[in-house]
Amino acid sequence: MRNAFWIIVAGLLFLSAPAHAQVDEAQQWWMQGNQLSASGKWEEAVDAYHRAIQINPDATGPFFNLGLAYKALHQYERAAAAFERAQQLEPGNMDVHLRLGNIYNLMEKWDKAIEHLNLVVHRVPDNAEAHGNLGWALLNYSEGPQFKMLVIHNLEKAVLLFEKQDMARAAEATRKTLEEVRKRFGYKRDVY
Repeated sequence: MRNAFWIIVAGLLFLSAPAHAQVDEAQQWWMQGNQLSASGKWEEAVDAYHRAIQINPDATGPFFNLGLAYKALHQYERAAAAFERAQQLEPGNMDVHLRLGNIYNLMEKWDKAIEHLNLVVHRVPDNAEAHGNLGWALLNYSEGPQFKMLVIHNLEKAVLLFEKQDMARAAEATRKTLEEVRKRFGYKRDVY
């Protein structure tokens, strides 16, 4: 009986050791991908993230960073696919929804951009980037009615938040877009 106990314990240790080794190996590939990304070696980073994903396909981080690498390579369809997988793994992760909204804006898939960015601005109301990009998506959306006031509201909110966060360049770029939108829609209000 005592020998059977030790055989079971030894067997469990043997079976769990490769799992830990695989997790460690996947994490090493992910970290290597991060180092390559930081150096601007995007294609090599993509390879490292894919290796991490092959070992551990249930980790959100490698998919998220893979999406960032594909975005840097201007491979937006692939970036969207990577972010979509990250979103499946962590549906409540607002960073993933923000990146999806931004990618869909770049792809001019306005309805999908609006879906993700709208979620972010409601759950994280002080996210300037989400407000600015939602305003842009709403401005370009042509499958239904124009959302003039929502466009202006989100762009105004983005300007205020960028200024509050000491992001002067982002605030100025968004302000220029806001001014153009106001002229286009016939609004003259200049107060932020």
